[in-house]
This record gives sequence, C-alpha cells and structure tokens, in this order.
Amino acid sequence: MIGQLEQAAARPVSRETFDKIRSYVNLLQAESRRQNLISATSAEQLWERHILDSAQLVRFEPQPRASWADIGSGAGLPGIVIACLVEGRVTLIEPRKLRAEFLAQVVSQLDLNAVVLATRAEKASGQFDVITGRAVARLSDFLQLSAHLSTRKSVWALPKGRSAQLELVEAQRTWQGTFHVEQSVTDPGSYIVVGTGVRAKQNDPHRGSQSKRRGR
Repeated sequence: MIGQLEQAAARPVSRETFDKIRSYVNLLQAESRRQNLISATSAEQLWERHILDSAQLVRFEPQPRASWADIGSGAGLPGIVIACLVEGRVTLIEPRKLRAEFLAQVVSQLDLNAVVLATRAEKASGQFDVITGRAVARLSDFLQLSAHLSTRKSVWALPKGRSAQLELVEAQRTWQGTFHVEQSVTDPGSYIVVGTGVRAKQNDPHRGSQSKRRGR
C-alpha cells in the first residue's frame, strides 16, 4: 500500500507517515459507527475512494512547507491525509461540532501539524498557499465562500467529478485566473480543477471587499 500512496502523492512516503495514515483509517472507521462520516458503500473501498484520492492533491503543493486550508473538512478528507503527507501547517475548517471534535482528536492523537477551526469558511480568517475542499459546493459557490482566504499566489486544488469542466465554465463567468483541469490519478471519471491568481471579476456584484484584501 505504501507504493500506491507514493504513486498517488508523487513523493516518497516513510513508514512513519504510512502508519499515521493507517491509524487515521482505524479512527475514521471507528468514528463512522458513531456519526455518518462516510457512506457505507464508499467505506468498502475506503483506501481507493478516499485515502488515495485525497493523497493525490499534494501533487499541487507549490513549495515545501506551504500552508493549506481544507474547507468543509468533514471526516478529514482530504485535510487529514494531506497533513500526514506534507510539512506545512494544514488548517481544517469544519462548522459541524461533532466532526470538528473528531478532527481535533485525530490531530492530537497523530501529532499532526494541523489546526481545526470549528466555524464556517465565511467566518474563518487567514491566508493560505493552497486551498482545497472535497464535495463542498459547486466551484463558483466554493470560490465565493472562501476567496477571502486566498492571495494572488494561492493554488486552488479542487477535486471534482465528471462535472469539472462544466463547473469551471460556469465559474469563469464571475471569476478570473489561470485554470486548468487535471484528470484524477485514482478515478478516470473524476477531475481536479487547479487555479492560480483567482479573483472576482470587476463586474461581479458579489465582489465586495474580499478581493481588496488579497495579495501579499
């Protein structure tokens, strides 16, 4: 399994890192019996559907020790997996109390370089080198609720299903930047929207003051 993880992440994975991810899997499976973190169907393919799918996002890290924000982290996918694989601080943003408590437990037990913010993305603060989020909202809505956490240099790495290209076309009506769509390395039917220099267009009525605060 280490080989699969290295292939997905496109980087070496130590035994210590692998053991942390395996411990996370055990914690996730146990917690899923208490609250609905992952579906029963996907739980049967947890490694392929969730762990490797999350691990591939570290391919888009712009530099070592980059800071990450995982919006709507939920069960910790992809944020906990990313925190196991990268050196930089990962911020897990999750408004639901029970899920945030679970994430805090995992961060503590695995001694991860991560912090949990039990709040909605719109109320979170900070600026991050990489922003991600899995199954949170359509692309245009996701950019709207989290753009204030970005800078002009931030990389957005957003896993999407078959609708990736359609969502990107929709988002580009009100958002600009350099975007491209990458095919998932774990699922030929899924894609990842990658963006940099993302900002609201001048004529976007929702632009507000957020874009004025970006830049570093």
